[in-house]
Amino acid sequence: MTNATINTVTISKADIPDGGMKSYKQDDDSIILITRDEDEFSAFDGKCPHAGADLGEGLRCGNRVVCPWHHGSFDSRDGTLLEPVAMRGLTQYQLIDEGDRLTVNTSEKLDKRIDNDKLTDTHTLIIGGGGAGFMTADQLRKTGYGGKITMISADDKAPYNRPLLSKMFLAGKMDEKYLLLGGADWASKNNIDLRLNQTVSEVLPNECTVVINNKNGEQERQTADFLVVATGAEPKIPPFKGAELDGVYTLRSMDDAKDIKEASVDQRVVIVGTGFIGMEVASALAQADKAASITVVGLSQRVMGNIVSENVSNALINLHKENGIEFALGAGVKEINGDDGRVSSVTLSDGSSLDADMVILGTGVAPRTDLLSDVNDPDGVQVNDQLQLRDGVYALGDIAKATNQMGRMRIEHWRVALQHGMVTAAAILDQDHVNSLEERIPFFWTGQYGKSLRYSGHAATPDNGILFGSPDNLDYIEYYFDDDGEDTRASAASSLGRDKELIAFSELLRRGHAPTRAQIKAGFDIIKQAQALSP
Repeated sequence: MTNATINTVTISKADIPDGGMKSYKQDDDSIILITRDEDEFSAFDGKCPHAGADLGEGLRCGNRVVCPWHHGSFDSRDGTLLEPVAMRGLTQYQLIDEGDRLTVNTSEKLDKRIDNDKLTDTHTLIIGGGGAGFMTADQLRKTGYGGKITMISADDKAPYNRPLLSKMFLAGKMDEKYLLLGGADWASKNNIDLRLNQTVSEVLPNECTVVINNKNGEQERQTADFLVVATGAEPKIPPFKGAELDGVYTLRSMDDAKDIKEASVDQRVVIVGTGFIGMEVASALAQADKAASITVVGLSQRVMGNIVSENVSNALINLHKENGIEFALGAGVKEINGDDGRVSSVTLSDGSSLDADMVILGTGVAPRTDLLSDVNDPDGVQVNDQLQLRDGVYALGDIAKATNQMGRMRIEHWRVALQHGMVTAAAILDQDHVNSLEERIPFFWTGQYGKSLRYSGHAATPDNGILFGSPDNLDYIEYYFDDDGEDTRASAASSLGRDKELIAFSELLRRGHAPTRAQIKAGFDIIKQAQALSP
């Protein structure tokens, strides 16, 4: 490969196998990705638009280019976004065929703009400014919707990346402005009427109508052609004594994160909960290095115990201990004690006590289904595989109990919320080329001390697993099964440092061909199989 000018790169066709891809890093830190299908070549910006991963380090399965970090997926032929957590497709460059060589001109980007000329006389009303609501609005505009879009958000800020609050913001590794989804001017740039500090007190699904309360207490009724309810979830507050004291915090919003960040300086912090939010908060505060001490309390002897095995849990505990975190495991909280209305200590169920200046509750969330409680189960709004509650009315994100490749379930993951937004936008525009939820799988990741543990699928238990590698060395993949049968197919996998294997598993799971326990024991080549089964 040689640089002809600053904007052109020449590549040998022989470097890229049929059905494959290759990335080329440039001196200016940019990356060019070339894909090949027989004699057809395409050139793209090779950095994933989500977090900048080198897509050439990922895996190509059929026409899907899958990011190695967070499994954003793109069409190998035109860069179209197929799967979040990326929120847009790949920039495509002009490519000149010169016989045995190709010249990529990075100053010539192919124009993929779509006219917003569809459904111009309609109105879409979105309740909720989280990931699901944002992705619905953003995808509508990116895929041609020309009607009016109104978004109602109780937050005082434009839509932002909530998962990064516990992964990056609390650690002091990311400024607030970089958390904004689509940038500071996203709403105005996309002609979206974003109404902040407003709530909806009533939804009338049969009429596609809502009652909106603004911050002055005034009410307004609005009727739309399409109603999208994406009200998200709220933290669960356990019923133990002292949960109302000053110094007790939950983390759900930007304001919550700012309060915790400010209040934790020189304080003895107790984190209640060993799920991924509790562990991420512990990691972030340890990296910020402002707290006097950090102790994690958990009823189980494991961390993230409903997700990963004991071996992986132990490795995570050791990682946290190496970074100064203390643990009180095997005992729950009996009471939060206070002096003059402020937290002073925590009494555990085994009778022991922890001195504390602040308590952070990472004890799960509950879906905000109140607006639709008259027509649905409190554990989730029952919708079809296009997130429809009824014609023109959609419920998505944390509140939706929807079907995916794994069955019907309600999942509180960022990637799932973004999937829901993509599917809802496609349903509104009647785009049948966009995969429904039945063809998608759950995926999430947790970032702790710069390490990213990734989890794909959904397993009933992590205790029927097959482990490869070493969790203690932060290099492993573990496959999970719902029972111990030899012919049982793996329903989930978690991994640190085995990116291509996890992508391959995810692709097989998505296509309904996850390997059995017997196959994995027999030395199943999961990468080769995923590529062979992908059209």
